[in-house]
Amino acid sequence: MSGAVLKTKTQTQSKTNDIDVSDLGKPDTLRYNVLTLVVNEEYDRAIKTLKDFIESDSDYPNFRLKIEKYSLHAVDLMHAIRTKRNFPGLSGLTRTKQQELRDKFKEHFNELRFVMRKIEECMEELRVKDVRSTNLVVKSFWFSLIVVFAVGFFFEVIRGLGYTAEVVFNEYLDKLLNIIFDKFF
Repeated sequence: MSGAVLKTKTQTQSKTNDIDVSDLGKPDTLRYNVLTLVVNEEYDRAIKTLKDFIESDSDYPNFRLKIEKYSLHAVDLMHAIRTKRNFPGLSGLTRTKQQELRDKFKEHFNELRFVMRKIEECMEELRVKDVRSTNLVVKSFWFSLIVVFAVGFFFEVIRGLGYTAEVVFNEYLDKLLNIIFDKFF
């Protein structure tokens, strides 16, 4: 592991007691990067990372339409988390109010984690649909190729072998008729 990732995991574990690092996803994924940045209170970088990902070119035509609502909600959640964490006068509030803010932060963070999972699920769904459609195209191509070869073989049998069979059949029929006529007439 690189030092930066190890440092990030250490910082993540020390800043959040109730957040399981395994819930952040696999390293070098969008979910991991965004959630780690949020945990490390780098909200602007997290938002920029998410927006850059959404605005990047995609292999799938309806990629943006599929995840746009989730990404907008994720940005709103990041703003809400920032507000809850950086609440002015937090130390002046009663413990119950501070606990309410912490609980709201955890709730928003869990919802953000859920939204990031939904974005990953949408990407996976698009990838699976793409694979299925590619599979369908390849199967259709092979099926049409088999049909073309079968029809070609059929015509070749009818034209080539059929004509030869007719010539052979006529020859044997002529011989048989000659034998019959020679014996009886």
